[in-house]
Amino acid sequence: MKQLKNMLFMTALAILGFSCGKKQEVIPLDKHSIIPIPVSVAPEAGSFTLSSKTAIVLSSDPSQLEPVAEYLKSALGNLTGLNLSIGQEEKDNSIILSLDAGASPHEEGYSLSISDKKILIAAPAPEGLFYGIQTLKQLVPAHGGSSKGSGNQFLIPTGTVQDHPEYAYRGMMLDVARHFFSVEDVKKLIDQIAVYKINHLHLHLSDDQGWRIEIKSWPLLTTIGGANQVGGGEGGFYTQEDYKEIVRYAQSRFITIVPEIDMPGHTNSALNAYGILNPGITVPEKTAVPIDRKALGLEEDPKATPYHTGIEVGFSTFDTNNPVTYQFIDDVIREISEMTPGPYFHIGGDESHVTAMEDYIPFIEKAQAIVSKYGKKTLGWDEVAHAKLLPTSVAQYWAKAENAILAIEQGSQVLMSPAVKAYLDMQYDSTTHLGLHWAAYIELDQAYNWDPTELEAQIRRENILGVEAPLWTETIITFEDIEYMVFPRLAAIAEIAWSPKNARNWEDFRRRIVWHGQRWEAQGKNFYRSPKVEW
Repeated sequence: MKQLKNMLFMTALAILGFSCGKKQEVIPLDKHSIIPIPVSVAPEAGSFTLSSKTAIVLSSDPSQLEPVAEYLKSALGNLTGLNLSIGQEEKDNSIILSLDAGASPHEEGYSLSISDKKILIAAPAPEGLFYGIQTLKQLVPAHGGSSKGSGNQFLIPTGTVQDHPEYAYRGMMLDVARHFFSVEDVKKLIDQIAVYKINHLHLHLSDDQGWRIEIKSWPLLTTIGGANQVGGGEGGFYTQEDYKEIVRYAQSRFITIVPEIDMPGHTNSALNAYGILNPGITVPEKTAVPIDRKALGLEEDPKATPYHTGIEVGFSTFDTNNPVTYQFIDDVIREISEMTPGPYFHIGGDESHVTAMEDYIPFIEKAQAIVSKYGKKTLGWDEVAHAKLLPTSVAQYWAKAENAILAIEQGSQVLMSPAVKAYLDMQYDSTTHLGLHWAAYIELDQAYNWDPTELEAQIRRENILGVEAPLWTETIITFEDIEYMVFPRLAAIAEIAWSPKNARNWEDFRRRIVWHGQRWEAQGKNFYRSPKVEW
């Protein structure tokens, strides 16, 4: 009987060993694939075992730590299938979250210390803990999907990471005006960009083709202006409750929403709704689609414009000499600012080709004053530097360095988004089935191999607020289209925005991005497999 029990025991061990598969390989911390690359990494021999026994421990103020802990639990659950507990009692095999002013001299910095017994993520503020979690997630040796590790255990290399961002503003822009994207799509994008420590999402909420945000004092903006998009689709818009939900969800990922209402050009969708704002512009005939106002129970408005279903720009403008225009702008900025806790309001200002400069300059100054009136700082595309800017205003450098330099000479900072490097809607090469190429073809190495301080001698580090990668959506229709154009290039831009210049290296980045491609593939992400990388 004893011999039979021994045989059964050995058989069980053999079955268990077979089910666990081969022993996991522990990749040393200095051979990591972390993006953005941290400021410093110090490896040690050994590993921490992440398993169902691992607990998440809150070592300081639970009211500040609980939301971050819940995010960590959910994120690790999605990656590994583990359901970790959250508590305040420290024990072996714990992930400890600690608010510690000494963890980093930088507000968004963190330290990540991994031993065989515990993982400690410490930071001066909750956002630093969140960024430390993003780094930890990239050390979990599982790519999602059915790959759940040996015996549902995951070996994480030991060592220490000290990290903080190079720039305060690390952004992406999504154009929801040319093609509309749902609240759920925006949330999904927020989750994806948060992985790379992006902390601003700029929403381009209005353009010639569509108006995407409810303004209660001007309801036809969405009734009419929101019911179109490139190609003449049905469009769509966010109710104010939708917008608040996007803002709330972004805040939970430490991302600030930056709303943009483009003006005085790129305004045809507002002129569709309210002809009183129109100084007499006409829509290009080949892309004009009449609006049946009677079918909507509305009176005809002879000054209102038809829909614009094409991608041509530069033909529209507000009536900059009409007092009603400034009441309209005041109402729009007020209603959106009341829902936006972030410090910035973007007023556009680009490609207003039919607005005479003598009208454009006072218009921008008046719009800037209204933004300030409601407690926000003005952001605008680099053309706004022709006006007199406030020191708190920021010019977004996309096209002309001389405009950015004009802003700097006025004491303003610049946000770096050079179209030839950072525009995510540019085709990768001449065979890319999505995107445009009026600025450049931008392959992955071109998106990576530049630095904001090296484009122009007169744009120095102290002049730069940060880096933003815009995605315009003239050709982008589905969320899968967004993924294809954003990844892997956003990871490259994110590293420029977060990591110190001396830590960045293309050959090392192209090695690290392979691991991310494996995770994206397991997650079903529609990313571009650049021929510059050995995927």
